[in-house]
Amino acid sequence: MEWLINLFVSPDSVAHIALLYAMVIAIGVYLGKIKFGGIALGVTFVLFAGILAGHLGLTAPTNILTFIQDFGLILFVFMIGLQVGPGFFESFGKGGITLNMLSVGTVVLNVAVMFACYFIFFDTSNPINLPMMVGTMYGAVTNTPGLGAANEALSSVFPNGGAPQIASGYACAYPLGVLGIIGATIAIRFICRISLNDEEKALEEADAEDTHVKPHQMHLQVTNSYLAGRTILQIHDFLNRDFVCSRLLHDGHVTIPNRDTILELGDQLFIVCAEADAEAIIAFIGPEIQVAWEKTDQPMVSKRILVTKSSINGKTLGQMHFSSVYGVNVTRITRQGMDLFASPHLPLQVGDRVMVVGPEDLVNRVADVLGNSIKRLDAPNIATIFIGILVGIIFGSLPIAIPGMPVPLKLGIAGGPLIIAILIGRYGYKIKLVTYTTTSANMMLREIGLVLFLASVGIKAGAGFWDTVVQGDGLKYVYTGVLITIIPILIIGTLARLKFKFNYYTIMGMIAGTYTDPPALAYANQICSKEAPAIGYSTVYPLSMFLRILAAQLTILLACGGV
Repeated sequence: MEWLINLFVSPDSVAHIALLYAMVIAIGVYLGKIKFGGIALGVTFVLFAGILAGHLGLTAPTNILTFIQDFGLILFVFMIGLQVGPGFFESFGKGGITLNMLSVGTVVLNVAVMFACYFIFFDTSNPINLPMMVGTMYGAVTNTPGLGAANEALSSVFPNGGAPQIASGYACAYPLGVLGIIGATIAIRFICRISLNDEEKALEEADAEDTHVKPHQMHLQVTNSYLAGRTILQIHDFLNRDFVCSRLLHDGHVTIPNRDTILELGDQLFIVCAEADAEAIIAFIGPEIQVAWEKTDQPMVSKRILVTKSSINGKTLGQMHFSSVYGVNVTRITRQGMDLFASPHLPLQVGDRVMVVGPEDLVNRVADVLGNSIKRLDAPNIATIFIGILVGIIFGSLPIAIPGMPVPLKLGIAGGPLIIAILIGRYGYKIKLVTYTTTSANMMLREIGLVLFLASVGIKAGAGFWDTVVQGDGLKYVYTGVLITIIPILIIGTLARLKFKFNYYTIMGMIAGTYTDPPALAYANQICSKEAPAIGYSTVYPLSMFLRILAAQLTILLACGGV
């Protein structure tokens, strides 16, 4: 049995280190599924399992823990950047600017309340208290990447070691942070006297008013002798007008034509085009007629179509003319697991899932145009990920000298890879980088990075957790964390409702996105039958995640640089 004992107590062996991480992560993930009041902490419980292991003396060499912690953080934030990058700039569209500005205000208020609590409740002469409050703030806003960025910035302030284990403050504030976000969101409902039924009705009325430009449909008979023997593609190119011929009556048979179909005099066509192009198309092809062979009550279907043709990469929805030419409506784009606004200026990318609504044959035609071949996306693009990480680390290591700052500002291994991932996710197709990864692959890599980071932070913090929290200022971290959580939500949420008149469900999504908190979004989706919470969440999430990480770096370097 000595070999088994050594496996658990010998910290230098590879087997012990692998066993320790496997045990901490497995226990943390399983415990994270337990719901308290209907809310589960998820993989964040890995941090608490790591703290317990560290407290019990189960540890590993510090350099190994640090490497796994930093690599996990890099992998985590890079995959987040790839996810949010495609919609990062589009989130500033109409209506999104106001939501994002409210989100920025929330982040600023979180930092302001954190400093207020620091000066009111803590001894400012103790150099450890401010970094611990930063850790508490990131637990209060449930933002793990911010904790990683703050930890990395502390390594610059304390280059010879001795940096405080701010994960202790994070661990104290996180549980009530999750509950506080939901609780403060509910409080806004009562402060503003909001009726949930009225909000649902308002969303339904808004959906009814949100009409798309209707396509022009017409039946034409081919009377232009020039068209005889020519394909639809040739006619399309010569006319230089966008149109779709979805049905053709030739020799008494109705068929669905394609670009290579040859027309003859007397053929009857069902054409879909933009209203402005209708007159020119009629003049060129032939007169509009009434037919008996075309059903007008076509069944409507909705279908998610996968973009797999590289020729579509970079084309905007407006350039595709889905509504006016193909006779269908695009309601939303799903990219890296996030729903994006179907803006005419939104560029399509390989891997996008386009929700198309319209007659079944026209929807199938759009599927042919976009590709919709899942086999083309099966191969993982590992090279893109590691090229991005390489460039991100170099970019994050660039020193930026700022007057008055004791050390140069560096975006670091959190900020650098995040920014590069956002840029690659948005513009990678322009330099022939295939940035697509399936949602499951993205989530897998992201979760692996996250649990490695949390386990490492927990194990390192566990040794001093009891002295720091239970016998120290643990209770202060708890109630100051609650204040950091709820005060900005109550201020910004009330402002969003009373001044900007946003729907309550949109506000709920905006708050959940600002705090990057999936449980809060899940709660909003549970009580709302519409997609308003998801839209609010996805609109502010990219910028919020970026600002949380940047704020961690700046707060530590500017406020703690003189420690």
